[in-house]
Amino acid sequence: MVLDMSVTLELLSAIFLFSITHFFIKYYFLSSLPRPKLPPGPSGWPVVGCLPRLGTMPHVALAQMAKKHGPAMYLKMGSCDMVVASSPGAARAFLKTLDHNFSNRPPGAGATHIAYGAQDFVFADIGPRWNLFRKLSNLHMLGAQSYKDWALIREKELGHVIQDMFRLSQNGQPVVVPEMLLCAMANLIGQKSISRRVFATQGSESNEFKYMVVELMRLAGLFNIGDFIPSIAWMDLQGIEGKMKRLHKQFDGLLTKMIEEHSLTAHEREGNPDFLDIVMANREVSDGSELTMTNIKALLLNWYIAGTDTSAGTVEWALAEMIKNPRILKRAQKEMDRVIGRGRRLEESDLPNLPYLQAICKETLRLHPPVPLSIPRVSVDPCEVNGYYIPKNTRLFVNVWAIGRDPEVWEDPMEFDPDRFLKENINGKIEPWGNDFELIPFGAGRRMCAGIRMGIAAVEYILGSLVHSFDWRLPDGVELDMSEAFGLVLQKALPLSAVVVPRLSTSAYES
Repeated sequence: MVLDMSVTLELLSAIFLFSITHFFIKYYFLSSLPRPKLPPGPSGWPVVGCLPRLGTMPHVALAQMAKKHGPAMYLKMGSCDMVVASSPGAARAFLKTLDHNFSNRPPGAGATHIAYGAQDFVFADIGPRWNLFRKLSNLHMLGAQSYKDWALIREKELGHVIQDMFRLSQNGQPVVVPEMLLCAMANLIGQKSISRRVFATQGSESNEFKYMVVELMRLAGLFNIGDFIPSIAWMDLQGIEGKMKRLHKQFDGLLTKMIEEHSLTAHEREGNPDFLDIVMANREVSDGSELTMTNIKALLLNWYIAGTDTSAGTVEWALAEMIKNPRILKRAQKEMDRVIGRGRRLEESDLPNLPYLQAICKETLRLHPPVPLSIPRVSVDPCEVNGYYIPKNTRLFVNVWAIGRDPEVWEDPMEFDPDRFLKENINGKIEPWGNDFELIPFGAGRRMCAGIRMGIAAVEYILGSLVHSFDWRLPDGVELDMSEAFGLVLQKALPLSAVVVPRLSTSAYES
């Protein structure tokens, strides 16, 4: 017994000595060694780091910090390293030069509770499953030929929107733009992916879907304390994870119902499969595994979330800017009257002949990018950017909103001026396709938005149709509110409600 006690005392003494030695090595010896030079950035508080500095509008706060600390800015966020790119040069360094090192997503509540534990296309790591998602999506949903194949669907669905707006105008009722557009986008994606409109008519069900999408995007964009201080994630101090779980349960129920109903009508689509049919028939991954039903639901969730709110929100911002600037609205309508006339509606084949409309869309994407702060990426290995050291597992955000308003890049950046994309200068050559880092509303590199083609084309087609078909003004006594509501997608804080007046021949609204 005495021997056992002496052994215990010796063991405790050794542990104590080791702890003291470890403390001195870590905090005195190692702290005196030369450290790699991190990018400049603001100081933070103990434990929480710079999290309190972000406030309720992180994209604005980070843009203001970048003016002081520079376009490649380092922040300590809880126990995590974070770097923010706020200029075209900094974005290019991370998204082009170091694209492979920053091709994966960091773990977080959004990936866990919304995206089925990162079992989707947006949050999954680069690998065989992600490659299959990209291949199937490009070939059968988002590629040039596939997009062309469902032109008739887009024409019919937009026709429903035009007719609904016409009826409201005849009854003297205002149009609530985001509700109508989000419902239409959901129906577009539904017809291509599962061969059915999601909402036959607007009503309580479509309004609930709109609320779910907007709330999910809001929650996904918040800086969740638990993501940056994992040791206290279980406490869910902001209540974000609890709300995510409840929303996910609603979406999962909706997707499960869609897939079950879809399987019952498979015989009706023999020889003419939709996107879900094709995915179900091509589930084998190159590593020998197979896509699960969870993977498939996660992929559909990506399309319904990313494909609805972003496009609808961009059109809403563009209409708001034109109501604010009637001169721009009239000029766009004059261009369309010259190209199309007033005897029919705009067709997609008209778009290449409408350069001013295209310039309006680009200017909207510059001033009101759908995703103000890019979905974060994470460094696989340590690297160097502009002479600064970037540690492994550093989270990268690109402040797309700040780049679009940078006075060193854009003349009069706060002015909504579509002409900047028509002038014979460098800005006239800038396109939002991920190659010109002055304008990257859809990101760049391997993880840029897969739906960029659909997003740009849909915005041009929908916006052009609404502007050509109607005059737009605010209801009497209502002032235009252009304030923002932060989230993964940049929303108008107050949804746009407008009075529309038909400007085409009556027959154009009948088909």
